[in-house]
Amino acid sequence: MHEHGPLGAHELSVAIVGGLHADARRATVARLLADVPGSVVLHHDLATAVAGTVVRTISDTTGILSAGEAPLVNDCACCALREDLVPELRRLADAGRTRLAIVELWDSVEPKAMAEVVTAGGLTVTGVITAVDPALLLPYLGNGDDLAEGGLAAAATDQRTVADTFARQLEYATVLALVDSPDADEEDRELLAQLHPTARQVPVLGGHPGDLAGVADASGKEAAPLSALASAALAGFDVEAADAAQHPACALLPAEADAHGVSTLVWHRRRPFHPERLYAALEDLTCAAARSRGRFWLADHPDTLLHWDAAGGALCVESAGPWLASLPDAAWDMVPPVRRAAAALDWHPEHGDCCQHLVFTSPGLDRDGLEQLLESCLLTDAEYAGGRTAWKRLPPAFDTLLEV
Repeated sequence: MHEHGPLGAHELSVAIVGGLHADARRATVARLLADVPGSVVLHHDLATAVAGTVVRTISDTTGILSAGEAPLVNDCACCALREDLVPELRRLADAGRTRLAIVELWDSVEPKAMAEVVTAGGLTVTGVITAVDPALLLPYLGNGDDLAEGGLAAAATDQRTVADTFARQLEYATVLALVDSPDADEEDRELLAQLHPTARQVPVLGGHPGDLAGVADASGKEAAPLSALASAALAGFDVEAADAAQHPACALLPAEADAHGVSTLVWHRRRPFHPERLYAALEDLTCAAARSRGRFWLADHPDTLLHWDAAGGALCVESAGPWLASLPDAAWDMVPPVRRAAAALDWHPEHGDCCQHLVFTSPGLDRDGLEQLLESCLLTDAEYAGGRTAWKRLPPAFDTLLEV
């Protein structure tokens, strides 16, 4: 992680601020501009993509400093953003007048891709922030509409939904900027805490001086201590660790919790699912919680780690490669250390890292009913005793979903 101290005269930090809660995002950006002297905000408006271009603006507290257009790349607005972003940030860095470049992402743009693009371009991402209005948390997580229906698609081929996009924006960021919402209650705040328990939550308004030194102004004189939000934007960000925290094989999933009407069920088993029984239960399992994710083990694909990702009543199931137990010893050297460490924590003498590890988070969660349904989808004792050869002959109910 890049630890950030007082800013030097020619050092550029990049903070990425995103989220579908547009008002909360704009309030967060405005607060950062006001709190960090010498900061600018870089924004690409993808709403203009229908006209064939993406409009880029660079602004500070006084208003727009410059504006330009980037042509679409392969009919993709998000691709245009990627290609235009790094050169603009480099130009700001070379000019040496900007201390903090705030990249305000357009509504449905996800921070993971942008953080990786900026880092690959040789620049330093010091913070990834998702702005949240707690009162809108559940409505967005429950919204299964396609982004295209609301004019929020980033490309003609964009098939994401509001719910799954918002979930990824929320869970990738290490900082959640919370606007003061009079409509939010304890249940909303508890849901946010359970969905992303490791995130640093920072109020957009109010707060207290951060734990970093003040930002030096143009004369080299140190300014007032940073606000909590500015401190979080400059604290440092590890792109590799953030990627690993989202990967289904080693994801840092939420833990068991139950408070203020919100529950998180962590379901962990050492027996594979029966493909037909699980497939028949998919709708009920998907709709059982506002958010569910994790990895699972399917009997007729016993060597494949499968990713479970559900929000807004829609489920995405995909292969995440082999379980480590299925790899020859020689292949382990090619596996990232974080993946090996995660497998070691989950290792079983007979099955290695093969397991069910699913997490369901929701207000009003029927924990007992959900557990019973999940248990009913596992292989019976007799089916389990048949072994892998017999398992592979079970009806391939998931082959269409997995495009096998």
